[in-house]
Amino acid sequence: MHEAPPRISPAPAATRAPTVCGMLSVLSLVLLTLVATAWRPLIGVDRDVAYTTHRWAHEYPALTQANRVLTDWVWDPWTMRALLAVTVVVLVRRGARRLAVLVAVTTAVGSLVQQGLKAAVDRARPVWPDPVDSAHYAAYPSGHAMTATVCFGLLLWLLRREGLQGAGWICALALAAVSVVGVGVTRVFLGVHWFSDVLAGWLLGAALVTGAVATFARGRRQDAAGG
Repeated sequence: MHEAPPRISPAPAATRAPTVCGMLSVLSLVLLTLVATAWRPLIGVDRDVAYTTHRWAHEYPALTQANRVLTDWVWDPWTMRALLAVTVVVLVRRGARRLAVLVAVTTAVGSLVQQGLKAAVDRARPVWPDPVDSAHYAAYPSGHAMTATVCFGLLLWLLRREGLQGAGWICALALAAVSVVGVGVTRVFLGVHWFSDVLAGWLLGAALVTGAVATFARGRRQDAAGG
């Protein structure tokens, strides 16, 4: 069974994807270098943000509890992966096997990159005498931020391919933006990540999504040329 052609052309996004992916990759590498070399201005910003949000976490316990629920259940990486797994199943049932493989591979690569960088950088998380939450393993990059970016980035791309426009598209964009930004905020607010950990997760996740889009478009062009 062949994949149904998209109702709107994805050519503009696919054309820009390699360039955007390259830019995001460069920014990710620059940030990684600054973190690995403990660049003082960046470390200073991280500490200022962390101390401020930690103070807020103690001043507003109800908000802290809300952040815990959002980060541990709604936007947890396993919740995001489950959503992507359902997406893969739906794509397979619709006969869109190439898209299903792309989503599955991108999700797996994201997890591998995340764990590889955590092991390589081995950055310590913020340490507090009065923590409001806890997390394990190394800090850089934020797995929550990276996984959410990959998940919602892929879902937006797929929805756009399906022709989602108008109010539906605006709602999808808003939900994705709130989720991706929101999960990053929860990690910093709860004192388990530095801001640059979250920024790295956003950059790396976006680079993976644009790389996946570029790879899919290249495959389609090769098929068309061969056909």
